[in-house]
Amino acid sequence: MKQIIEFNKFVELTYRVIDQKTGDVLTTVEFPLGYVHGTNEVLAPRVMAELEGRSAGETISVPIDCNDIYGPRDESLVITDLIENVPEAYREVGMRILMENESGQVKSFLVTRMDKKTLTIDGNNPLCGRQVVFELEILEVRDATEEEINAGGKVERGPDIHGGRAIPI
Repeated sequence: MKQIIEFNKFVELTYRVIDQKTGDVLTTVEFPLGYVHGTNEVLAPRVMAELEGRSAGETISVPIDCNDIYGPRDESLVITDLIENVPEAYREVGMRILMENESGQVKSFLVTRMDKKTLTIDGNNPLCGRQVVFELEILEVRDATEEEINAGGKVERGPDIHGGRAIPI
């Protein structure tokens, strides 16, 4: 009998995020993501809810309005400045820049555009304002171990370099 995704089940899956308007794949998780269902939210709450009751071997699609997750796009977070005012280390499209305001709050900005005279950074989440589809492939569902429940996911073991012997500290 197949196990279904419910509280305290270990789940392993892969997913990709597709822009509904363009059909472009925005994100792909190639290596399986493993977590314990109900102990931590590794994906958006709506996606987590859609996984409930599903089992290994299933592939599901979950449409998401990213405004519900990240809020509406805020154009005041898009800043264009003369390139000469920007340190050379930040003059690359795709570069992440951490900026701090007068209150000490840190925000991540992404360099989105650059030409010979100007550079544009954007503090909005790249998914902000988009309609996307999460396509998830469920690879494994099983009872989580006590250790996995406490950790919220798979517990990786390093190599046994001491041959199984206890080493006094």
